[in-house]
Amino acid sequence: MSDDETTKSGDLPTGASAAHREDLAGYGDTQRILDEEFSAFYRATVRTLIGFLANQGASLADAADIAQSSMLSAYQRWGDIEHPRAWIFTVASRALVRKVADVREDLVEEVPEPTSLVPRPDAVAEWECEHEALRIVRSLPARQRQILAWTCSGFTPSEIAEQLGMTSEAVRASLKKARRAATERVRKWEAGQ
Repeated sequence: MSDDETTKSGDLPTGASAAHREDLAGYGDTQRILDEEFSAFYRATVRTLIGFLANQGASLADAADIAQSSMLSAYQRWGDIEHPRAWIFTVASRALVRKVADVREDLVEEVPEPTSLVPRPDAVAEWECEHEALRIVRSLPARQRQILAWTCSGFTPSEIAEQLGMTSEAVRASLKKARRAATERVRKWEAGQ
């Protein structure tokens, strides 16, 4: 694996340890290496992060905004983050909770401008309607939706428990309830079709 690649878990590249950075610091390459590491991490993670937030109930536009803001925070702290993938998912999840808890409404007269993360904002509602699974996930209770989103993003129950301050058993129980509820909703949906 080259220094430009991230590990499967999204953590720092193998060989991009602090000692490795210090060795290269003598050559004045520290910032360039950090920028390359972050760039590779961003490309490998941002779309998954948006999906993770959408699975927790965020609109696609809000998920993209939160992901971008969280990535900016990660870039600002990049040299100090030990487990970037877990860190970014935790920061983004907390930002979503704060946004949901904020009761102010964001009214807009026009559709937001296109961005690289949401190239066609006018088609977001159409996309969301086409994805029945997203509607099913959004109908779950918040904790079940949260656990399912972390699971779909590749985290194990023990990793989820650590990030959310829960026991692994509580995570597994919530995941079991979420799967059971989602299965029931799919059966009802299929029976109505």
